[in-house]
Amino acid sequence: MMKRITLTLAIVLVAANSLFASLPADSVLRRQAARMLMVGFKGNTVDEGCDAYRYVHDLHVGCIVLFDVDLTGTAKLGSRNVTSKDQLKTLTSQLHRWTDYPLLIAADQEGGRVARLKPQYGFKKVVSARYVGEVNNEDSTRYHARLLAGEMAECGVNLNLAPVVDLHNQNCSALGAIDRCYSSDPAVVARHAGWFVDESRKQGVACTLKHFPGHGNATADSHLGFVDVTSTYTQQELEPFKILIKQKRAPFMMTAHIINRNIDPDYPATLSRKFLTDILRKQLKYDGVVITDDLYMQAISNKYSIERAVVLAINAGADMLCASNNINTGFEADRPYKLIDIIVKAVKEGRIPYSRILEANRRIDRAARQVSHPTETKK
Repeated sequence: MMKRITLTLAIVLVAANSLFASLPADSVLRRQAARMLMVGFKGNTVDEGCDAYRYVHDLHVGCIVLFDVDLTGTAKLGSRNVTSKDQLKTLTSQLHRWTDYPLLIAADQEGGRVARLKPQYGFKKVVSARYVGEVNNEDSTRYHARLLAGEMAECGVNLNLAPVVDLHNQNCSALGAIDRCYSSDPAVVARHAGWFVDESRKQGVACTLKHFPGHGNATADSHLGFVDVTSTYTQQELEPFKILIKQKRAPFMMTAHIINRNIDPDYPATLSRKFLTDILRKQLKYDGVVITDDLYMQAISNKYSIERAVVLAINAGADMLCASNNINTGFEADRPYKLIDIIVKAVKEGRIPYSRILEANRRIDRAARQVSHPTETKK
């Protein structure tokens, strides 16, 4: 009996040593972990003493996300990263200049109510998804998408956290009630979203479909707390995602912090292997980049520690973790460093397989190289 226990322990130790021996140097692992982060910063100018410099030059984060309103302090227009076209061009050019890798710079530019690049800053007004869905004309949708993406590309923003492909429901306060959805018809949603993706791609801007697996019938807002869609979710909500994935019009996908107990009784979609691996990866055959919605939103932070959420999200199938640092819980300049520490520690302890880090980096690298990067700003 003792020999059998000793042999079992020996096998476990050999397996553990093999696991840790396969890990790269800490500097490499940290850089790979950083590549999986989408982070925000305060300030509409950048220099070598600012947080943004540390994030892209020192850490090599995968994505910087921009906002015009700072929700952690002075919540007013122009209080965060965007004040004018010229200012934004200067800011993004400097960010790209500090990198030796294809940096993603993102913004939520849906049109309508959700637009970080506003007319107040010199950008053209872009209509809402609901408007173009009701007009339901291909030329019109393509025109507005081309206008929107062209201004993003002009200003060095190469990743749009849009379009919304959730189904329209007027009772959804976070989406339908403010005209963020094209239609309640999945086919109409997929058509308009596809045209939006096409025109953005032509401008060198990648798109992010959101919010998987469908947030349209949620009656609560996940920014503010727990959102349970068990009694309201319909299988129709998956249809736009299915269609656009099949058409290869889904380079990036953002998750929803919703829980559907009929599919996963334990975890919201962002943290659920049943949603992100079993349904999205295996059933829908998706191999693009999965981005979490912000992990500091209250739907997640009220129930999970950030360490627990990070480990669950990556193991579920998420490739990039959003930590915008623009949630009303406050700004934390060293938050990206802490997230990297969490990922590295979890990998070393075997709680996150290193294969997941490699897989996520492969997807991010592939997608990032397909968007516009201002070569004239490189070193």
